[in-house]
Amino acid sequence: MDTVHKIGRRKTAVARIYLSEGKGNITVNGKEYKNYFTTGTLQYKVQQPLMLTENLESYDIKVNVYGGGVTGQAEAIRLAITRALVSINEEHRLVLKPEGLLTRDPRMVERKKFGQKKARKKFQFSKR
Repeated sequence: MDTVHKIGRRKTAVARIYLSEGKGNITVNGKEYKNYFTTGTLQYKVQQPLMLTENLESYDIKVNVYGGGVTGQAEAIRLAITRALVSINEEHRLVLKPEGLLTRDPRMVERKKFGQKKARKKFQFSKR
């Protein structure tokens, strides 16, 4: 099996993964993923597609991720891993699709508008 290269995005985070056969090592920006994502929730998000398809110790994954915050980065990695697993074996789609892992979350930060405090918040109006 050759190395599979896929991209996942979430908010402004972009994750490029390189998935190859191995022992289950996940490296994010040169670090072990458990050192990069310190909370259990984020570690679970990264592992979720591998756990659902029972491939936790089947593949080595090298990740380059940039932009956004840690949650957006973890979810971008999750999407990229999901896409890679589906490209390797189309049957994984039946497990991952109902969990919503194949859908790219389109929500982005709304821009700040001119004459307002934030995107929707207005300046306080005082009548004197």
